[in-house]
Amino acid sequence: MSSTPSIDLHFIDAAAPEANATKAPLVVLHGLLGSADNWRSHLKVWQQKRRVIAVDLRNHGRSPHAEGMTYAELSRDVIELLAREGVKRAHILGHSMGGKVAISLARTAPELAASLIVGDIAPVRYQHGHDDVFAALDAVRQARPATRRVADALMAEHVDARPTRLFLATNLVKDADGAMALRVGLDEIRNGYEDVIDEPAGERAFEGPTLVLRGADSRYVTDDMLPTLREVLPKTRLVTLKAAGHWLHADQPEAFQQAVEAFVDAHDDKRPASNGD
Repeated sequence: MSSTPSIDLHFIDAAAPEANATKAPLVVLHGLLGSADNWRSHLKVWQQKRRVIAVDLRNHGRSPHAEGMTYAELSRDVIELLAREGVKRAHILGHSMGGKVAISLARTAPELAASLIVGDIAPVRYQHGHDDVFAALDAVRQARPATRRVADALMAEHVDARPTRLFLATNLVKDADGAMALRVGLDEIRNGYEDVIDEPAGERAFEGPTLVLRGADSRYVTDDMLPTLREVLPKTRLVTLKAAGHWLHADQPEAFQQAVEAFVDAHDDKRPASNGD
C-alpha cells in the first residue's frame, strides 16, 4: 500500500437500543461527491437490527482533505477506522466509488469482511465522465454565492439535470462570511481522478459472500463486465433492480434496503464482531 498517511475519518455511528450488539456491524461507503449524510434514511432502517457505521471517505463530507485517492489509500483509511473502533468483522456495503473501496477492503483484508455488498459498480476502469460536475462545483467556489438558489443557477451552466445539481448541493455549506462554500476536497479529488476511475486495489479474488446490486437503467454494470466481476468476486449474487439507475438506493429505496438487510442477515456468522471492549 501507499506510504501516504491514513486519514482519521468522520463517520456516523448508528444503532437503535434494540439492535443486537452481537451481530456484525454494517459499514456503509458512499460514492464520489457523496457523504454519510446521504444514507441517513437507510440507516434508520438498518440500525434497528445492528450497528451501522456510515463513513465519510477522505475529501468528502466532514472528513479531512488530503492528497491521494487510490483505492489502496481509501480502503486503508476505512480499515484503520474499524481497528480504532474495535471492529473485527463487518458487512461492507459500498456504492459506486465506495463500492470499489469496499471491494479493495475485502480483497486486501478479507478477514474483516463477513460479506460484501456492491452497489452499481464493477471492478473495471471507467472512462472520464465528471468534467461537467467538477466545473459546476468550481463555479460555485469561485463565485461564492450568498444563497443556494444562486449556487444552483451557477451549476446549471454546466449541469442540466436538476437531480444531479441537488446531489451536488449536498456538498455546499455556509462559510464564516455567509457565502456558499464547498466542504468537499475538490482539488484533491480532481488531482486523484485517474485513480478514482481505475480498478479497485488488491491482487486476489474475494472468496466471501457477495451481493452486487445494479440498476436496470444504469450502464455501470453491463453484461460484458460480468466475467471480470466474477473473476474478482467469484461468489457474487447479482440482482438487478427495476426502474433504477446508478443511484439505485435513491430510485428504489425500499427494494435496496430490503435486499441489503436480507443478505446481511443471511450471512451473519459466529466470529466476534468486536474486541469486546
